[in-house]
Amino acid sequence: MTEKIVGILGGMGPEATVDLMQRIIRLTPAIDDIDHIRCIVDNNPKVPSRIKAIIEGDGEDPGPCMADMGRRLETFGADFLVIACNTAHYYYDAVQDAVKIPVINLIDLVSDYFKSNFPEHDKVGLLASPAVAMTELYTKRFKASGIEDVWPDPDYQERLFNIIKEVKKGNTGSKVRDDYGKVCENLIQKGTKTAIIACTELSSLGGLLPINTIDAAEIMALEIIQIAKYSKKLTR
Repeated sequence: MTEKIVGILGGMGPEATVDLMQRIIRLTPAIDDIDHIRCIVDNNPKVPSRIKAIIEGDGEDPGPCMADMGRRLETFGADFLVIACNTAHYYYDAVQDAVKIPVINLIDLVSDYFKSNFPEHDKVGLLASPAVAMTELYTKRFKASGIEDVWPDPDYQERLFNIIKEVKKGNTGSKVRDDYGKVCENLIQKGTKTAIIACTELSSLGGLLPINTIDAAEIMALEIIQIAKYSKKLTR
């Protein structure tokens, strides 16, 4: 059986991309180097800011840059692509339209995972950038299934955004982690039992949290393994 090669659109941010690769390595059954998955990675921190484009509304469109990354990864030999950033999935169509190979849609993947594994839940917490809330990437998918997406209260959402910024700076200290825990507690107070970690910076932060979580980065890593090593079908 010929293994498939994954192409990773990364750099959004760089540490989160490395975190995804580490998850792939950790979760892949392997005895020696050859058992691991071949990854072709464009860890490109020069992708135009999603924050400026979506939240501030005056930034350069990241879509063309991401589309170019996708084309290059396809040319280099990738059999399928992933985008190592939840927010950047706002530009998913720009990437998929630019290539002939499939692109995993992380938002669909995580939404389907929640619906399949927590059928009794009618609400889910979201730990993500304000841009994910503004674009309704998860909101639209959950609403179609009658599931309410619950976000931290405005002051806690602002705190979460600051946590994401601090992680991008390389600050993962105790205050950052304490603030993260308080944001999670706010979601619990709002009646949620499970929250999706829908930001790769928060995924890379890790740590024990007071709420049950589904980590989007972990689900993506497992999906990559299933497709690359075990020929899980993926349609374009």
